[in-house]
Amino acid sequence: MKIAVFGRSASTSNIEALQSLCKVMLDRKVDVIVDRAFWNSVESINHSIICAYDLFDDFHSIRSEIDYVFSIGGDGTLLNTVDLVLGTKIPVVGINTGRLGYLAHFSVQEVEDVVTAIQNNEYENDIRQLLQVNCSQPIFQQNQHALNEFTIQKKDPSSVIKVHAYLDQQFLSSYWADGVIVSTPTGSTGYSLSAGGPIILPKNNAFVITPIAAHNLNQRPIIVNHDSIIDLKIERHRGESYCTVDSKYWSIEEDVQFQLSVSPHQINILRPKQTSYTDTLRNKLMWGLDNRNN
Repeated sequence: MKIAVFGRSASTSNIEALQSLCKVMLDRKVDVIVDRAFWNSVESINHSIICAYDLFDDFHSIRSEIDYVFSIGGDGTLLNTVDLVLGTKIPVVGINTGRLGYLAHFSVQEVEDVVTAIQNNEYENDIRQLLQVNCSQPIFQQNQHALNEFTIQKKDPSSVIKVHAYLDQQFLSSYWADGVIVSTPTGSTGYSLSAGGPIILPKNNAFVITPIAAHNLNQRPIIVNHDSIIDLKIERHRGESYCTVDSKYWSIEEDVQFQLSVSPHQINILRPKQTSYTDTLRNKLMWGLDNRNN
């Protein structure tokens, strides 16, 4: 078995998680390769740490050798692994050192248990669909794939933007708003939820279009089938705007059109066998925090 370790920042908790993971892997004689940028940031903070493992610069050149990717950080770090494993069936294991840990299921203290579960095949494959995004202008080098959501948002705090939405080439609505979110079921508990969107269970084949602070109060989120083609066109407006694909963002000009569809790729996020999505939903969103339930 060979694992790749990915992270973004050298926080104290991330360094602790990396040290714990490396120790467990060494004891279990598991091959490990660490993202060089992550390692360099760790080493710059903790000069006493020693890496006994190989480092990688380009994951695509090694991914045929990799069995699992361990993501050290929060949910945002795990979102960054989408580009790494896209087009493969490599499972992602999230070691949560962030705040919510909605996707990164495991704590630093559970690292050894995670490795044991993997070696004993005692885990669940949580397959999540992705949203594919392409653009009428070459702002992307290639089509983008979102695990959580795609958004169009304004930059100027004093203006709104106008976004025309089409569903399967049929006009849906013109949104006068601070922006528009198109979310996957995974992302339905993120930005879309905070903007008033519904929660969609991951196994439902659907996307949700959610306006951000719509200036027409009768405009509400709408759930569409994942086989639908969604076109969004931003019209001329005052100020600047930008788009995001999960944690990545780009400035955009007027009259740009985006086409969104279900991605041909999926991502596999490992979760403990004894837990379910409803457990995560209840615990992370703190449902049932009522003295009457005690």
